[in-house]
Amino acid sequence: MIADRLLALGVSHKTAPVALRERLALTEGRATHVLSELAGHEEIHEAVAISTCNRTELYLVAGDPVEAENAALAALSRQAGIRPTELIGCLYPLRGLEAVRHLFSVASSLDSMIVGEAEVQGQVKRAYELALVEGATGPITNRLFRDALAAGKRVRTETTIGRSSVSISSVAVDLARHMLGDLSTRRVLVIGAGENGELTARALAQRGVRTVFIANRRYDRAIGLAQRFNGSAVRFDDLPAELQRSDIVVSSTGSPHQIVGRDELELVARQREGRPLVLIDIAVPRDIDPSVRDLPGIALYDMDDLQREAAHNTRGREAEAARAGKLVDEEVERFSRWLASLDVVPTISALRERGEYIVQQVLGENAGRWETLSEADRERVGVLARAVVSRLLHEPTLRLKRATDSDSPHVQIQALRELFGLDPAATPDEHPAGAPAAVTSLDSRRSQRSGGGRA
Repeated sequence: MIADRLLALGVSHKTAPVALRERLALTEGRATHVLSELAGHEEIHEAVAISTCNRTELYLVAGDPVEAENAALAALSRQAGIRPTELIGCLYPLRGLEAVRHLFSVASSLDSMIVGEAEVQGQVKRAYELALVEGATGPITNRLFRDALAAGKRVRTETTIGRSSVSISSVAVDLARHMLGDLSTRRVLVIGAGENGELTARALAQRGVRTVFIANRRYDRAIGLAQRFNGSAVRFDDLPAELQRSDIVVSSTGSPHQIVGRDELELVARQREGRPLVLIDIAVPRDIDPSVRDLPGIALYDMDDLQREAAHNTRGREAEAARAGKLVDEEVERFSRWLASLDVVPTISALRERGEYIVQQVLGENAGRWETLSEADRERVGVLARAVVSRLLHEPTLRLKRATDSDSPHVQIQALRELFGLDPAATPDEHPAGAPAAVTSLDSRRSQRSGGGRA
């Protein structure tokens, strides 16, 4: 069954702390490397890698799901620089429609730290586009991710789950306000001028903070954001001095390495002479050395802290989340019927081949008993035998074609394969010599083509 060849492997804020998530985070360069490694494996036909501040997930279409899962685990462990056994307790392996439902929930922001946040859909889209550019996708993942993005759009359109402007950045700003009170008189430094940096600047502006200093390696980008939000841009080289002057620092760069170290902050803490500094690190991998928590006057919060804060801020969305979940279920069922339709044609072909094989076998076994039959009579017997088989298989064939419109198409298709001995897991003894081979998935057949089976 094609659905059985679909699997996902990943970690998220629900299964792993930020210290592990940052080691598994895939920047675009690392994601490209992982996709290339997976695409080169003979048992992996299609692959997409999603990496956000709260999750790293691989979606695969495999020839052998067990081999593919082992290869994916090995690839992630190499990227993280840790043994596979250290990851197993935090990784969730998902198969078939379970993997489909999970991806649709992710794209609909139902699996996010903040249910209803809008950023994740763009992150899923960019992950798919990267895999597409790298040639790692195929017909199954192309349809899977297009439908997942459509499911996310439908959830945002037909429910109110995303209408309140709650995001990781807004939770970070609320946390700063809780720590220091009125922010309008505070000096705030936002490190990073990417998507999260922009969201943070907007959240600060909405709460009356008129001066936001934005530092980023791309100084032109920092200038643009500062102008939009009535702030000022500082160069990245001026970061130590800005740390000394600021009351609040929100860091959200895409750097693979820490950019604010302990030694630097020890000096800053001495210069501040006890004046409190609130550091909020919403980057994964983290921008700020976590060991600075014990420095006097320094309060550091990371994504794990924000997760606890977000749990308080998003209560009351359960009803809308339930409505959104029903929409996701409908979209999963739609995708399931499409997957089943891919199984129907080869299953019908295999069923007809099995019928023809039985006709040939029976005619061959009885050939010696019909010495007196003319050649024309022999042909008539063959036609009669094939007519009987055709009528016998007519109703199962019709029902199989209609199976894709049912609530459980895969169950009916699998049952027919097993009843007629078409199950891919059948042993050689169950397929007499000369019998048609077991039905293989569309992806398994593609893997036999040159080029690894990619479309």
